[in-house]
Amino acid sequence: MKIGILGGGQLGYMFLQNALQYPVEIYVLDPSSNAPCARHADYFVQGDFADYQTVIDFGKDLDAVGIEIEHVNAKALRYLQSIGKKVVPDPEALALIQDKSAQKFFYVENEIPTAPYFELENWKDLPKKNAPFPLFQKSKKGGYDGRGVQLLLSAEELDKQLKTPSIYETPADVDKEISVVVVADEKRNVVNYPVVELVFNREYNLLDYLLMPSTLDASLAKEAEKIARTVAQRLNSPGVFAVEMFLNKDKTIWVNETACRVHNSGHSTIEAAYSSQFDQMLRILMGLPLGSTKLHTASAMVNLIGAAGETGPAQIENQDEILKIQGAYLHWYAKEQTRPGRKMGHITLVNNNPEELSADIQKVNKTVKVTAKK
Repeated sequence: MKIGILGGGQLGYMFLQNALQYPVEIYVLDPSSNAPCARHADYFVQGDFADYQTVIDFGKDLDAVGIEIEHVNAKALRYLQSIGKKVVPDPEALALIQDKSAQKFFYVENEIPTAPYFELENWKDLPKKNAPFPLFQKSKKGGYDGRGVQLLLSAEELDKQLKTPSIYETPADVDKEISVVVVADEKRNVVNYPVVELVFNREYNLLDYLLMPSTLDASLAKEAEKIARTVAQRLNSPGVFAVEMFLNKDKTIWVNETACRVHNSGHSTIEAAYSSQFDQMLRILMGLPLGSTKLHTASAMVNLIGAAGETGPAQIENQDEILKIQGAYLHWYAKEQTRPGRKMGHITLVNNNPEELSADIQKVNKTVKVTAKK
């Protein structure tokens, strides 16, 4: 079976590692000749996954096409689907996710709890709304990993606005940020992993570390899983969906946004679950039964990001110290260049003892550093 993946970054790289266990050929399309997948895919094509004709030429002779990034050409995927290619996720679900305005309307239309919002085609019209501050401005198109988001604390900060059509949200009164990874196949079978608790690096607005399962009590965890499954079911598409949510201080849960692909919040499933999110993605593309989302163990995942002031050929400092930890697993993303805040890898820690797991997280954050070779 010939499977194509649009995007050759770290998510595609981890997908490839799992796919090597199966009788498939993996084709990868990415704009960069030195993308992490470039040296490891069965066939690598350098090209723009946002270009209509490039995506059609890439996918027309394949059996199935998936994505590891949302910013691909949905129109081209619609065409490939129309000529009988399996496309995951469904192009209509992808197009909805690509537009934050459409995504928010989807939540409201389906009575899925989310932050109150309004939208503006022209950012200059914000003063006319007389909306109370603070506000989160989010670009309708193109934002990811903290990009395309701007916090506006007051009317005095209007000059900070993104100069693009946007939605504006009332900030959540956040107690915890959480995520649930849901998996759906073509037959409408749906499974989910336990709730993941997310702790962010506020300097870069990126995930610092996660805990799976979360520390939520059972009733709140059950409610979060129910909301996430509803999102996936209403999208009416096969795929892996990471539903990111806010647990507010009043114990309400709001959906923040959804990714229709494998996701940072599901990385520890590689070591901690019977079937990882990457294995699930391949099973869906191949038409195989969904895997078990049951956990072997509790886990944490710590992102390794480029250190401040470090730009150049990448190296990891002090990895030997971390790998002395029982249950520590290093994932290096094969990116040649580091820069401040860039995701360069992660470390998964497996341990059923919460105190030991917490101590190990702190040790990783204090010990490991991604720097540029001098």
